[in-house]
This record gives sequence, C-alpha cells and structure tokens, in this order.
Amino acid sequence: MPRTYSESLMLSVSKSPTETLGVEFASACIEAKLPAKYVAERFDVSRMTIHSWFRGSPIRPNSAKRMKVMLAQIKKDLECGRLPATGLADAKAYLRGFVNE
Repeated sequence: MPRTYSESLMLSVSKSPTETLGVEFASACIEAKLPAKYVAERFDVSRMTIHSWFRGSPIRPNSAKRMKVMLAQIKKDLECGRLPATGLADAKAYLRGFVNE
C-alpha cells in the first residue's frame, strides 16, 4: 500500500521559497492525492527520486519534459473536478492513463 505524503514534505513544499518544476509538481500531486509510488512508476524511477524532485533536486531534461505534460494535465483535471483521486485505485487508474514517452 502506498504511503501518504509526510507532514514534513507538505510543509517543505508549501514554504518553498522558489517555485521549481519539481516543487510545483509536488504541490499538484499532493493536491490531487496521487501517491509518490504510483507517480514513480509512471516515470520509471524510484519513489526516493520522486521525493528528491519534489524537494527541488535537478530533473533530467527528458523527465522534465514528461513532468511538464503531466503537470498541465493534473492542473486541468483539478480545475474540472476529475481530481483529487478518491482512493488508491482511482489514483492508480488515473496515472495509468499517462503513457511514458
């Protein structure tokens, strides 16, 4: 079962002085209730890598490109009410819809 986001991460994201792509993506994933485990599977990286990106670590160009596409879709789906996910199965199904480029 995927872990929920820690208070430490959520506080770090909300108080981040600079809005990097990773921090912006973290904010969207937290708001959309998309677990890091499932996000990591979509990017074919470890959960630890996702958490590093969420805290502002550098992101390789190919991953950054994919992240921008996913971020735009998450924001759109948050606005139209498709997100936040109502449960783990919903989150997993939502993320399964993104194709690795």
